[in-house]
Amino acid sequence: MPRTPRSVLAALLVAIVTTAGCTLPVFAPEDSDNAAPPSTTGKKAPPAVPGTEAQWTPCPEVPRELVGRAAQGMTYDCASVAVPRDWNAPQSGQTYEVAMLRIRSATQKDRIGSLLMNPGGPGASGIDIAVYYSFGQALGGLPTEITDRFDIVGFDPRGIGRSSPVTCISPTDQDASFAAPPDPRTDEQFQQAVALNKRIAEGCGRKYPNQLGTFSTEQAARDMDAVRAAVGDAKTTYLGYSYGTLLGATYAQLFPHKIRALVLDGAVNPKQDFVAGSEAQAKGFERAFTNFSTWCKATPAKCPIAPDARGAVTAALAEAATSPVPGRDGRDATSGWIFVAVISSLYNEAGWEKLAQAVANLQAGNAEGIFDLADQYADRKPDGSYSNLFDANLTVNCADSDETPSVKQIRKLQGEWRTKYPLFGAALAIGMLPCVDWPAKRDPYPAGAAAGAPPIVVVGTTGDPATPYENTAELATMLGTGRVLTWEGEGHTAYPATPCIVSAVDQYLLDLTVPREGLRCPAK
Repeated sequence: MPRTPRSVLAALLVAIVTTAGCTLPVFAPEDSDNAAPPSTTGKKAPPAVPGTEAQWTPCPEVPRELVGRAAQGMTYDCASVAVPRDWNAPQSGQTYEVAMLRIRSATQKDRIGSLLMNPGGPGASGIDIAVYYSFGQALGGLPTEITDRFDIVGFDPRGIGRSSPVTCISPTDQDASFAAPPDPRTDEQFQQAVALNKRIAEGCGRKYPNQLGTFSTEQAARDMDAVRAAVGDAKTTYLGYSYGTLLGATYAQLFPHKIRALVLDGAVNPKQDFVAGSEAQAKGFERAFTNFSTWCKATPAKCPIAPDARGAVTAALAEAATSPVPGRDGRDATSGWIFVAVISSLYNEAGWEKLAQAVANLQAGNAEGIFDLADQYADRKPDGSYSNLFDANLTVNCADSDETPSVKQIRKLQGEWRTKYPLFGAALAIGMLPCVDWPAKRDPYPAGAAAGAPPIVVVGTTGDPATPYENTAELATMLGTGRVLTWEGEGHTAYPATPCIVSAVDQYLLDLTVPREGLRCPAK
């Protein structure tokens, strides 16, 4: 059965619950069940030095390993650039390699340059999203009008994916973290959460004693300018989603005169502190769940837990605290795993029906739907292993954070936010624990105007749970040259959602035509 762009995007993009919010491609748009086995990568070209152009080598194995095939009419080339571990001390000679993938259409003509892409996270792979988006708009990817004029360049930021990846959380601790109660009420449960997060932080500190602070967003934004030079562009054209908007906004402040066009979709508000950002997400997810519940009541034929979806999910969480349903792989569907499944499903309307069915199946003693949703979010493999998504996510977020609340303050906020946001507030408060004992120097990103930058398009979705719509105008105003484009839809991020959004963004990327002031695109 043909799939619509947004349904495919739902399969490609899930999100991480962090103070920033993020998107992560997990599944291929087509033939994911028939993926070819990994092939052996050929000889790599040496990494480029910052300020010089890259040496590209064909790498058709990348799309084969990800989705089983290449997109028709597309070629794939790989390269890397060696960047200083610390841009503040480049003379040390220590470097990270930033991996890049260039995708070029056989029908390309009147080439404008490269379109750099980042899907968010922090922790998601820009190389992966570039591959998925190369399959075209019919499958949720980029319009032909864009791929015919730009090389599509995905890059994995430092510490992520193929770019000197940071790995410091064991699969056992990953499982324990996801399975733990999202709202640990008793003192014993709360102290267990504190101890687990402290153990993870100490383990990362032992493995990377002098590096953790170098995985910050500002360092990665400086890498972006090395990527710009490596692809041979005088100025940057960039499409960033979710956390990718923070990366793009930081780049805009550091290199305002090196921007051609920036599209920031699913805005993070850099001016929010650690606590305010977490509360904003709690509010956003609560609103998204209310929208899901309303849909459920209105369409009971598609929602087996109608008419009271909120009641059904709340009951499932409570039941799992004492009598979790066992899964086939030996895991129990604890309240933690159920909560992760709920989060996973709220990033797009396409996930709503899956959540309703998963909860109904759980009521009948079958937890597999819950684990399918949760594992998609966690990037957990069938063998119990994980990608480095959450290692990188934790490392970047903690490097970026300035002042973090104390354990005592988090415990207090847990109770306050539980009252304000019944399903998500307590969990988002607990989500601040990992950075409390982070054993590294912090490197907060700047939060000011991009003086001298051209107009920057900031896209917001009114029903976005992870990066609430209110952030959109805040980011545009902070940058000083931002222009808001609104999608009156549900889910996390907007482009390429509807003809209205596609038209507005494409005109800007192709011709630098800025969307008119106040443009709002309908949901359908």
